[in-house]
Amino acid sequence: MSGVIGNIRNVKIFVLYLLENINYPLDFVTINDIVMQTDYVMYLDFAEAFHELVDGDLLEKLEVDGEDLYTVTEKGRVVARELKSDILPSILDRSLSAALRYLNFKKRGIVAKCNLEQIDDGRYRVTCSFVEHEACIFSQSVVVDSLNRAQRMQNNFYERPEAIYRGVLALMAGNVNYLFD
Repeated sequence: MSGVIGNIRNVKIFVLYLLENINYPLDFVTINDIVMQTDYVMYLDFAEAFHELVDGDLLEKLEVDGEDLYTVTEKGRVVARELKSDILPSILDRSLSAALRYLNFKKRGIVAKCNLEQIDDGRYRVTCSFVEHEACIFSQSVVVDSLNRAQRMQNNFYERPEAIYRGVLALMAGNVNYLFD
């Protein structure tokens, strides 16, 4: 285990802290996505910790409309409150902020799209857009020199579209410190 958070115990505390502060049930995939937002935890560590949290009655599985959702039990809340000091507060704050931004993006139903197009001179146009309820709320194109660079941009865009959206809006609003928020 080599994530920034450290051992499985800290990964469990980290997950409990995030879920306690979000304070509504989420499915496994969404929990995984919010935990992975800041790269402090490796996926395999998360998967192991998650199942131990369920087995240890720190997370409770609920079935809602045929979907398995998970929420923090009272025992899990106590653990999260009492042991969160084992993790740097800055890591917890940054991770919770990133998780809430991700959930807001998902809740709004924003769809991220990124298309690559070769143009006449052999370069590539990368066009990224965000669509909310069938209305384009943002679109930007950039021309790059190679397919490799275009594909890397596309991959980066799809890995964290909400971070790109937030970053572009912050830059356009004149908030050059957005990376440090």
